[in-house]
Amino acid sequence: MRYQISGKQLDVGDALQTHVKSELGETVEKYSQRPTDASVVFSRNAHEYLCEATVHLSTGLTAAAVGRAGEVYAAFESCREKMDKQLRRHKRRLKDHHRERMEPVEFGPAGMYVLAAGDDAADSDTGALSPVIVAEMETNVATLSVGEAVMQMELLGAPLLVFRNEKHGGVNVVHRRDDGNVGWIDPRNSK
Repeated sequence: MRYQISGKQLDVGDALQTHVKSELGETVEKYSQRPTDASVVFSRNAHEYLCEATVHLSTGLTAAAVGRAGEVYAAFESCREKMDKQLRRHKRRLKDHHRERMEPVEFGPAGMYVLAAGDDAADSDTGALSPVIVAEMETNVATLSVGEAVMQMELLGAPLLVFRNEKHGGVNVVHRRDDGNVGWIDPRNSK
């Protein structure tokens, strides 16, 4: 597994890098036999340390965790425990579905835009919306089943996930609803 361990405004020494590689490697190997790479970023926010870890699995799924503590090693341990919990749940769900993905998740390119927020988006003369594009990037959209999309959304801790439905290839969205349930938007199922 490839590791990228860095610090924002913080020096990450050899001892911490060795500790991260051994502990995170042990955690990930316990639940996933084929991890590809891991990115760990340490930063400091006032009096507490922050550790953000992202692990990419060979199946195409991504697990992410964040830990906070008063010391840098404690922040990493908090992050590692959350990663362990996510990977354990992921493995349990794979067993519950009695289905393993034999081939990696396919990704397709998609445009991604960041729009400016505020009152400037509305044209005062016509009343029409004309948002200002702040950033234009390219992102990847995974081809997943609905269950895998929900699992990926929960692993990332994201409020929503856009994906291609592997059954019909159409673009779908799963999102966390205000009532705590998960919503699924599939435009092909509309009447």
